[in-house]
Amino acid sequence: MEGKLLEMFEVGPCEDDYQLGFLIGQRFCNQIRSRLAGDLILQNQLLPFARTQHAQPLLKALSETNQKKFPRYWAELLGTADGSGVPVLDILLVNFRKEILPFISKTTMNSNADTTDDCSDVLIVSDSMAVAAHNEDANVALVGHTYLIKGKLSNGLSFIAYTYAGELPSCAFGLNSQGLAFTLNSVPPVEDEIVPAGIGRNFVSRDLLEATSTADALARIRSSEVSVGHSYNLIDIQKRMILNVETASRSRVSVHEVETTPFFHANMYLHLQVQQVHDENSISRQKRAAVLPQGSKTDFLSLLGDTEDTKYPIYMTGPTLYTLCTAVIDLDERTLTIIEGNPKYGKVSHVFSMSSNELNLKLVNRAEGTHL
Repeated sequence: MEGKLLEMFEVGPCEDDYQLGFLIGQRFCNQIRSRLAGDLILQNQLLPFARTQHAQPLLKALSETNQKKFPRYWAELLGTADGSGVPVLDILLVNFRKEILPFISKTTMNSNADTTDDCSDVLIVSDSMAVAAHNEDANVALVGHTYLIKGKLSNGLSFIAYTYAGELPSCAFGLNSQGLAFTLNSVPPVEDEIVPAGIGRNFVSRDLLEATSTADALARIRSSEVSVGHSYNLIDIQKRMILNVETASRSRVSVHEVETTPFFHANMYLHLQVQQVHDENSISRQKRAAVLPQGSKTDFLSLLGDTEDTKYPIYMTGPTLYTLCTAVIDLDERTLTIIEGNPKYGKVSHVFSMSSNELNLKLVNRAEGTHL
């Protein structure tokens, strides 16, 4: 399956956050409308649930909590809805998907039930290299429904964010002009670990795009009373440091600094003690990664492109989950590289370099296919 060309939109500085969202929504209205129309989780579960009386207290509390904590990003979301001409409710539901689905009665769930966004990361900081490599995996419906936002804020900060159509930048990965980057891995806490109407994960990751330091990024994560947990790979290019931060509801956070031993993270908690769902897919990828070579960047890309386990491959090609792209952040080269297709073949679509607090796109000849 081939996705559409990954487009980038440069936007800002804008007069306000609503306009930022409006311009994004307007620019990508076709992708947003197409994504929402074909999103079976939205159409078959979230929207029917949202129309019930049972859903109203949860949706109201989620909206109030997140609007109060992040009024700027809330305005951005409203702008995205208006700019794309879609109902605000639809935009809210896809952005709060992970916070709402646990509260939908199992009897109403069907075969299109949500699956974990099964991303995989391999990270290292050694004398010879400092690299974070990330597979962005999602439901196959997202193929062709993602884009890059290069945003510039009025305070001078700029960011690159890989963005799902209709969602806040970014629930996937991003880099800002302060030399801070992140990738994300979902984690599966059991139902008792989930707190209703907390801060949404999409709002936390949008906030990380504006972090000015590792300490600031950690403070932003810690200050958010989230509903469900998440795993953040914080990458500080200036300090040559990578932290894996696992979070859960009730302000639980665990920080692991990545060093010379390669660190592979799929979709299970590895160091925060939380009751979690037994995810066979994630466990299988974790076991497979443990036996593959991890001595070079080439090894990392081969690992992320591994398809040896046909039931639970690291590199996914459907029918339900699909690896949308692979992101490689090289702290020594100060670059973010996006690879389309299996990363072991290294076909590069975009390379962003960071120098003098500026983010620059290196032109890539897509027809010839630049390779790492």
